[in-house]
Amino acid sequence: MEKIILTDCDGVILDWEWAFHVWMSERGYITKLNGKNSYYLHDQYEDLDQYEAKKLIRIFNESAAIGFLPALRDAAYYVKRLHEEHGYRFQCITSLSNDKNAQKLRVMNIQKIFGELTFDKFIFLDTGADKDEALEEYENSNLFWIEDKPTNSDLGHRLGLRSILVEHGHNMSHSCNYPIVKNWRQIYKIITEEA
Repeated sequence: MEKIILTDCDGVILDWEWAFHVWMSERGYITKLNGKNSYYLHDQYEDLDQYEAKKLIRIFNESAAIGFLPALRDAAYYVKRLHEEHGYRFQCITSLSNDKNAQKLRVMNIQKIFGELTFDKFIFLDTGADKDEALEEYENSNLFWIEDKPTNSDLGHRLGLRSILVEHGHNMSHSCNYPIVKNWRQIYKIITEEA
């Protein structure tokens, strides 16, 4: 079996949400107290509708800020260990943008945090795009698929991937018959014990 791990980027290996909230607060947007449990950003801010939220997400994703996102939780340590100690290669499927400069910034950011050789493939989709076609390429491969959006995680599971869902406020109530984890330490344990 090939030692490949498929992973989403934002909310899985990089802390997109934290960086986006900093960027939004710099622009005067105010978060709602009870908005954290929604996946949809227009539910998280005062006076923000879904159309403006989508526009702001695209602007952020195509800004220089996208090249400087921090690692999510303990991702840097355990992703590097899976690569360096266990020989796994990572392939990133990300709904970032079709903008080539944004894509270059994403690759630069990931290589800076995780090492230049850890990720050997990047599949870029437009901002907010579904991952159906990208995941269908890996159908019945039994590869690990790490994601934080339940619909994408469920899709991977239906396609014969070993989905693992990274827990966030927006997906805590999701029920599924595959693992839900709080951090990469738990992902590392699952992967190394199943290998």
